[in-house]
Amino acid sequence: MQTSMLLTLTICFMMTLIFTPISMKLAHKIGAVDQPNHRKMHDLQMTRLGGLAIVGSFFIGLFLFVPNNEIPITLVAGAVMIMLTGMMDDCFQIAAKWKLLGQFLAAVITVAGGIRIEFITFPVGEKIEFGIWAIPITIIWVIAITNAINLIDGLDGLSSGITSIALVTIIYLATTMGDITIALIATVLLGSTLGFLVFNFHPAKLFMGDTGSLFLGYMVSVLAVMGLYKNATVFSLMVPILILMIPILDTTIAIIRRIIHKQPISAPDKFHMHHCILRLGFTHRQAVLILYLLSALFSIAAILFTKSTVWGAAIILIAVLILAEILIEVTGLLGTRYRPVIQWFQTVKSKSKRS
Repeated sequence: MQTSMLLTLTICFMMTLIFTPISMKLAHKIGAVDQPNHRKMHDLQMTRLGGLAIVGSFFIGLFLFVPNNEIPITLVAGAVMIMLTGMMDDCFQIAAKWKLLGQFLAAVITVAGGIRIEFITFPVGEKIEFGIWAIPITIIWVIAITNAINLIDGLDGLSSGITSIALVTIIYLATTMGDITIALIATVLLGSTLGFLVFNFHPAKLFMGDTGSLFLGYMVSVLAVMGLYKNATVFSLMVPILILMIPILDTTIAIIRRIIHKQPISAPDKFHMHHCILRLGFTHRQAVLILYLLSALFSIAAILFTKSTVWGAAIILIAVLILAEILIEVTGLLGTRYRPVIQWFQTVKSKSKRS
């Protein structure tokens, strides 16, 4: 099985290496380019639509390596819908409401096919069934994660790299849980994404655009629902949340920040996590690598979480919350004045010096 997955990974990787230059030429021909402005981190005109290479490699790999009777049709249909939404935005810069509509339709297709967050488990063994509420909960989850991955696509290689780390974790957990189909689908997507990362890591030769970032966000959100939360014994939904903690945290704080400053939730700004790390004095590449490391730490926490006792899981959750809080304060995600934990440590330290 490991040999088969390695072959799948390698072939999908190679296909993306071939498809990416083709997508670059196509983007130039149809004018799908990203112009530099005060909100962008690049100074030169860059081609979008690079995500087409990921999508093309994924679909070919999916039908080559995953048995046809095991391919979820609704996942394919939802992926096509989200891809078309991303392409429309990359080519024509559509309004946010139309992008949201496309995401909503993709999520509805997914839910209609039976892919749903149907329950949540707690440490005491209690399971709460969502019933009809599983439909809106799953739709919100898919849209939220899709947008979270889209929003962190602000530095070269950031979105594709963090998605790759999440996919490695999903593959490992799905394999250990015996869900080979999910592991295979995730392997196809991982190979496709890593192939694109060769061109997209700093300094990037092209961008994946919304075609890529929305597609990756949608796929990761659905794979997490299909393969992870149902198999966790405690706090079932925490496993995919931990794996995707960086994009979830960044998006959540962005919403809180805009509410505090009485701005529209969709208003763009330069206070996302990667912007804040750059302001701390790190280079473009260092900022990306720091976020890779943090994503890996949260993914390790997710793996340990699935293997822990109730008390172990509680300790991991507390440690994750502390790390998240320190990350918010150090980077200044909520502003440079918001530093309660750091100030508390400084107060304790100064008191101990006096004594």
